[in-house]
Amino acid sequence: MAFSYVPCSKEDTYDLIRQAQSGDESSREQLVNQNTGLVKNIALKFVSGDHELEDLLQIGFIGLLKAVDRFDVSYNVMFSTYAVPMILGEIKRYLRDDGRVKVGRQIKQDVRNMKRAHEAFCHTHGRSPKISELAEQMELDVEDVLSLMEASDAMSNPESLDDPERQETAADDRFREVEEQQVILIHLKGVIRSLSERERQIIVLRYFKDMTQQQIADRLGISQVQVSRIEKRVLANLRQELE
Repeated sequence: MAFSYVPCSKEDTYDLIRQAQSGDESSREQLVNQNTGLVKNIALKFVSGDHELEDLLQIGFIGLLKAVDRFDVSYNVMFSTYAVPMILGEIKRYLRDDGRVKVGRQIKQDVRNMKRAHEAFCHTHGRSPKISELAEQMELDVEDVLSLMEASDAMSNPESLDDPERQETAADDRFREVEEQQVILIHLKGVIRSLSERERQIIVLRYFKDMTQQQIADRLGISQVQVSRIEKRVLANLRQELE
């Protein structure tokens, strides 16, 4: 099975969701194709000797389709923000065994790392971190931190998975916790994918690797003025796209 990302604007996705909720099967299929990469990324976190990726993907797609059916376009955010906890919830129910979730060794270690990062942030700043701040401190995507939070909840309270209605409510609650800043980050990642290779290199090096314009120019073999012009043009386009 090939996993690919299909670029689509928020407005186009909303149109597809409306059509899918009205019974258009082709729109539902297109939404599945758009979000195959998202489902795979989540499913990979739970692959083990007991559960193969293909099986987890099928369960993840069930969660994705539930998200399509229940998503309210009045949220005015990226669909993936709402879909993540729904996909996670469906996979965790599938993994339930005698009221317990089979969590891989790496997931357990990642959860421990997340808790340590949370404690370190609280000690330094005197408050709990936002999800975006925790993701930045752990050098992870917001979606990955959400996944770890879900895994942590399951490890500490596995009986909560026995009630599907409770799980769906938890997914909605988790969605509401994702602040505007995290939504913008998720959207920004999609916009960056549409840039040319040179533009993408400059933005990633400038804002994710904290390099100066001159350092980028030296690395790419162009002038600092060229880097500055490209950066300004890209930021202007990104700002317009996000608005």
